[in-house]
Amino acid sequence: MAALYEGFTLCGLAAGKSRENSGLLGIEPGRDPDHVIVTGAGRTVTVYKVSDQKPLGSWAAKQGQAVTCPAVLHGQTGEYVAVQDSKVLRIWRDEDINFEKVFKATLSAAVSRIHALPSLEPLVLFQRGAVRQLDALLAAPQQAVEEVLSEDEVIRWSSCFLEAEQPLLLFSTEKSGECFLYLQKLKPNVLHKYSIDSEGKGACPISFTATLENKCITLMCLYSSGCVYKLLVSLHPSVEGEQHLPKSLLLKLPVSEGVLSRAAITSLEEGHIAIVGSPHSASTGDRDFLCIWNTNFQTLQASKELAGGAYGQLWCNAGKLYVTHGKVLTVLPYRCEMSSLAAALGKLKQTSTQEVTLSPSELNWNSLLHEETALQPRTGGAGMRTRNSATLSPTINQVLEDLKGVSSEEVEEVLEPFLSCSPVSPQFQLGLSHITVELLKRCQADPGFYPQTVLARLAQTGRLSHSSCPGFLMLALEKRDYFLAQLCLQQFPDVPEAVTCACLKAFLSVADADLVPVNVDLEGVSLVDGPGHSLEGVQNGFSPVLLEEDGCDVQLTAPKLDQSSSWIDMSLTRPVGLKKSALLNEILRSSYSESFLLPHLKDLSSRQVILFLRYLQYLYVRSSGDVYTQLPGLRAPTVTQIMDWVSLLLDAHFTVLIMAPEAKGLLTQLHRFVRSQVRLYSELGKIQGTLQELGKINKEQEIGLYSIEVIELF
Repeated sequence: MAALYEGFTLCGLAAGKSRENSGLLGIEPGRDPDHVIVTGAGRTVTVYKVSDQKPLGSWAAKQGQAVTCPAVLHGQTGEYVAVQDSKVLRIWRDEDINFEKVFKATLSAAVSRIHALPSLEPLVLFQRGAVRQLDALLAAPQQAVEEVLSEDEVIRWSSCFLEAEQPLLLFSTEKSGECFLYLQKLKPNVLHKYSIDSEGKGACPISFTATLENKCITLMCLYSSGCVYKLLVSLHPSVEGEQHLPKSLLLKLPVSEGVLSRAAITSLEEGHIAIVGSPHSASTGDRDFLCIWNTNFQTLQASKELAGGAYGQLWCNAGKLYVTHGKVLTVLPYRCEMSSLAAALGKLKQTSTQEVTLSPSELNWNSLLHEETALQPRTGGAGMRTRNSATLSPTINQVLEDLKGVSSEEVEEVLEPFLSCSPVSPQFQLGLSHITVELLKRCQADPGFYPQTVLARLAQTGRLSHSSCPGFLMLALEKRDYFLAQLCLQQFPDVPEAVTCACLKAFLSVADADLVPVNVDLEGVSLVDGPGHSLEGVQNGFSPVLLEEDGCDVQLTAPKLDQSSSWIDMSLTRPVGLKKSALLNEILRSSYSESFLLPHLKDLSSRQVILFLRYLQYLYVRSSGDVYTQLPGLRAPTVTQIMDWVSLLLDAHFTVLIMAPEAKGLLTQLHRFVRSQVRLYSELGKIQGTLQELGKINKEQEIGLYSIEVIELF
């Protein structure tokens, strides 16, 4: 079985007018599974944190130059490596700002691709088929590079593997309609060449994917006819010279008319493959889909229609699929499990549902709603409400039927048998979403029906998402149920930016007195400080005194502190009550994309913006103290989240804030704070070289409890 979860946009595309150009060269893994390196088909390289949908760093070549292959991360040094204008190697680190000043080396031949390996030197594949390790290439950049390929032979695809700590590079080429495959070993330096049968009738391979297992490479090739073929490449062939590589048909896609031109394939886990740019049935017409197929049973497991059309680009990294379509790069998490024949046949029966979207469940709606599959109870079922049989818990159809016409007070009694079922059951997850949607529909149709306790229990299961019940959060705001809204923000991983901003506006508008009777989770706030409790005298290793505008020295002490002129005003008190503070902290911790959030932030009034900025100022002061180096509470926002929201508010309302007299003092404090921080970092930059030299000093012997060392710095 396999499932596609709800996707989200990572970034926009600078796509050209042609459907052949998405504006993207490639995506490579970053420092951890949550980081990716996105290379534009032009001048830019950007590192993204996927979960936050935010860029961590971006570099661009100057006008007239171009990055010609996807940038990769050097696994040993932590540096980024890219190729500019086909022959110029560029190497840089996260802290490098100006791309023109980073290391460069001009090579003697044009590069096709760079492949990174986790614990070894990256491999450089030249356009004429030669392969070099990066360190050997940097030792002599102008070294002669042999031509492996014949005239007019062009590299179409390449991939690298690690076998017994030795690197392998596999790449395919095309010449006059004929396809060839090359396997390059480096230690020892051995090259194997294979020829691949053509399919005939003008069909040609358009995408490749490969996996290594048991000393054999399994290559899967998608042809323009819609056929997926499998080829087995041995790492130790018994015959020397060019060999013929037979292929076997693995899957035939339902291509009704014409041929595929913008499609791509990638291998997944447990006998599954993902294909983009092809229909999943002959009846879907010209629409483009992302599909997951089971290759063992040749069955469709999940599919997602792609708005705006696909470009035939697909990448897989850390359980997520990255696909370009329309004007965006979309990330879709997925999951694959070992499939049985029974599960595959069950999928064949699901003809009415073409798309599996990512709600927290992975099964087809119809498989649960129209089949009499009972949910398994958590315990032996003593005292549990049942129908038709004392040993079976109710099906979803039965639960939905029982909910019709009951009052708000009776809903919990009806749902108790269902809520007692195992929460890890796929049927439970799917049924939970369906029951929630039905309850929300009734709440919207009948203003007098609002089972608050049941809705809170459903949200606390952790099995719901905004995409599976889109009206949940907005209903909570409409009913002024701030506790339920807080639960949804805590539990839903995919709250849209528009809904997040609606929650922020509601939280800022509600009076603290109105929140007194409301039950709010205060885990993210401190119960000690509040109005009347100042933070004076608590500092985090630095003085809040501002640097003199014309001076270069950092003032470390001051006989008197002008609290009114500093952003770090240690006498600040919280401008909102505890409960409103807890609600606002949930907003600060939410995931968002800046480009999608900024337009909605402009809907806030100037009074709301100033109040929120004062609260953010207060939080920053709290996080800057020696005692409070980290805000108390498991759900407290981080300093980075606080400052990101300060920047967002200023971007969205800078003109309005300048014109508002009540914001003048706040903006002045912020300006002085930023100025002092810039100068502080400037001073730290002056001693950066000294600190690096100190780090290189090796201790030759163990030092006792006390010693005096003289270190000479040149």
